[in-house]
Amino acid sequence: MDHASVLVTGSTQGIGLLSAEILAGEGHVVTLHARNESRAADGRAALPSARGVVVGDLSTIAGARRVAEEANALGRFDAVIHNAGIGPGDGHRVEPAKGLQAIFAVNVLAPYILTALMSRPRRLVYLTSGMHRSGSPDLSDAQWTKRPWNGWHAYSESKLFDVVLAFAVARLWPDVLSNAVEPGWVPTRMGGQGAPDDLHLGAVTQAWLATSDEPGATVTGCCFFHQRERDVHPAARDVRVQDELLRYCESVSGVTLPRER
Repeated sequence: MDHASVLVTGSTQGIGLLSAEILAGEGHVVTLHARNESRAADGRAALPSARGVVVGDLSTIAGARRVAEEANALGRFDAVIHNAGIGPGDGHRVEPAKGLQAIFAVNVLAPYILTALMSRPRRLVYLTSGMHRSGSPDLSDAQWTKRPWNGWHAYSESKLFDVVLAFAVARLWPDVLSNAVEPGWVPTRMGGQGAPDDLHLGAVTQAWLATSDEPGATVTGCCFFHQRERDVHPAARDVRVQDELLRYCESVSGVTLPRER
C-alpha cells in the first residue's frame, strides 16, 4: 500500500511510537495519538514528520469519543492500529462517573468505540498478547465488581477480548482486513527492561499488517506473532462470544458497531 494514511493509538512511546517511526520511514502518512496535551508534545518531538496528534484519554468514554471525532476530522484513514493499552500493574482503577474498570476501558472498550465511530478504514490491527490464551470469555463480571481483584487475570481477559473484537469485525465487515498482533514480552514500560522478546519485530508486524501488500498481510480474522500466524483461544472464533462482547460494549458505551455499510 503506497503512502497509506495510518493512525496509531498510544503512540508517544514504546511499541506504538516504534510502529509509527517504521511507518513514517517507509513514506506513510502517520497520525499519532496521545492521552493528553503533554504527551502530545512528547509525540511531536519524537516524530516531527507525523501528520499530527489526536488527543483523548481512552480510559473514559468521552475521551474515546474525542479521539474518534478528531480522527474523523482528518478524513478516512487507510489503516488504524489499536495499540494503546495498559497492563496488570496499573491496578483496579475505576473511573467514578462511568464505573469503568481501567484495563477493560482502555484495552477493550476504547478500541470498540473507535472502531464503531471512526470512518471505516481498509485495515484494522488490534494489539493482543500471548496471555490471551489464559483469559476467560465470561462477561458476567467484566468490570470486576464481584470478583476479588486480580490484575493479571483482568489483563489476560482484556487481551482475549481484543482478539474476539478483531475477529468479530473481520466477520461483520468483509471489506476490511481486521487482525490481531501479539508483540511478545517486549522491553517497554509495561513489559520491563528485562523482557526477552524483540521490540522491533513486534512493531514491524503491526506496520506490516497495516500497509503491506504481501499475501501474508492481506488476510483477515487472524492473529500474528512476528509476521507469522498463531493459534488463538477457541472462544475468539465463537460467534456467540463475539456477539456477546459487542452487545456488552454497546450497553456500556451507548455506541453501536455498524453491521453494514
